[in-house]
Amino acid sequence: MKQSSKQIARLAERVLPTLSIVLVVVVWEFVVRWRGIAPIFLPAPSSIAVYLWRMIADGSMEYHLGVTLLRIFAGFFVAAVAGIALGLLMGMSRIVARVADIWIATLYPLPKISLIPLLIIWLGTGEAYRIVISAITAFFPIVMSTYVGIRQVDRGLIKAAKDLGAGTRQIQFKVVVPAAMPSILNGLQLGMGVAIILVVAAEMIGGSSQSGMGYLLISAGQVMETERVFAALVVLAVMGAAIIKLQQWSDRKIAPWIDQGNR
Repeated sequence: MKQSSKQIARLAERVLPTLSIVLVVVVWEFVVRWRGIAPIFLPAPSSIAVYLWRMIADGSMEYHLGVTLLRIFAGFFVAAVAGIALGLLMGMSRIVARVADIWIATLYPLPKISLIPLLIIWLGTGEAYRIVISAITAFFPIVMSTYVGIRQVDRGLIKAAKDLGAGTRQIQFKVVVPAAMPSILNGLQLGMGVAIILVVAAEMIGGSSQSGMGYLLISAGQVMETERVFAALVVLAVMGAAIIKLQQWSDRKIAPWIDQGNR
């Protein structure tokens, strides 16, 4: 009896998320058709699907999505390398932590979108400023999560490693870093999320390069093609979900002991 109830619960966990999406789409389609809502205000899902298919067929959607992904990952890679490196140094050196902490405390609360005008003045409206805003945005969650993870490592593990004769370098890279990995990986997920947001925002706020999902959104909105706006939003939502799922999968590969510890 307990086994069957568990199977039903697992089946519900798998089916209900998809079912909820289907239900929302069906209700949306019905309400739009029933109330006769003009497409300029709220298009039906079927109309959005038609526009999405057209954009995929002519290659415009793949082009803009590819450009946005390239900008996101370029900035995120720089942020991940710099953020993890500085976070490790802060966690392992009190002097570095004291110096870096004042800068992080000052700059982290600053809305990163407010830096876009300044970056345009410094770097122009080309690719550089979009990649830089992506890197700056993702850097702070990554460095803070790495630092917190290092500082919260169980001191008993470090003491046990010392008692077994481990050197400083061995303790740092074989005890401290693996123990801090959950926090580091959480920081990478947070960094990726905000990088996506700021890259799309940067693409929407001017620029000589007429490419990217942000440009697609703003150009469609200016001519009131609401179907194209919704099609771009759907692709962005799917893109974000796919990236998060890919990160979760890679997290299990990089640090399988985390998943085992949560079972």
